[in-house]
Amino acid sequence: MDTSDLLAALDRDGQLLAEAAARAGLDASVPTCPEWRVRDLVTHTGTVHRWAARMVGESLTEPFAIPAAPEADGPELLAWFREGHRLLVRTLTVAEPDLRCWTFMPAPSPLAFWIRRQAHETAVHRVDAESALGEGSSSAGFSSLDAEFAADGVEELLVGFHGGERSRVRTDTSRTLRVRATDSGAVWTVHLSDGPPRTERTAEGPADCELAGPVSDLYLALWNRLPLDALGCTGDASLARLWRERSVIG
Repeated sequence: MDTSDLLAALDRDGQLLAEAAARAGLDASVPTCPEWRVRDLVTHTGTVHRWAARMVGESLTEPFAIPAAPEADGPELLAWFREGHRLLVRTLTVAEPDLRCWTFMPAPSPLAFWIRRQAHETAVHRVDAESALGEGSSSAGFSSLDAEFAADGVEELLVGFHGGERSRVRTDTSRTLRVRATDSGAVWTVHLSDGPPRTERTAEGPADCELAGPVSDLYLALWNRLPLDALGCTGDASLARLWRERSVIG
């Protein structure tokens, strides 16, 4: 997906997150993250935005701790979030294409990595903020997701996060999970074993389980923001449950 489109999504979703948080109230619970209140969500996303902005803005080649949250609350906390979001968008917009800085997944370039990662980070947490409004029991309760953006987020999750050693999605015997977008035609085949999952953009070969649905629903369900029963499931449903139990990104 073009980085300019990802930047536009990051800009939009950060604003939507702040608007939903203000409407829900900072004390509201977040159904998609049951351990959080909206205050925790805003604080978390705001600190990540500032962390990423500093990484890119200062061309840092080593990781550093995510900064501490401010002691602000109420309107001040939301203003702090909006300021950090604008800083991140501005920093990524003006960064040089040949930027060199630390990343934690393969990407065409460090700048491409950070734009993509922060776009999806913000989109997922925008969904969390909207869930606090009590309207998110299905994807219809959330602001729309562009199909190309949703497919890119599925790809980042399956190939990026779960293609590395830290993925906990493992099986004692080789199994195959297929993920099919019924509206866009995108298909991913995830080969599971006792090692890191290996994902291919193909529909070839048999699968033990297939999850299917509109690509925006796939995005939300695979990121654990919609229940798996929002998707069609054929084959061995225990493989889908294994995904849900072990795929959470810490």
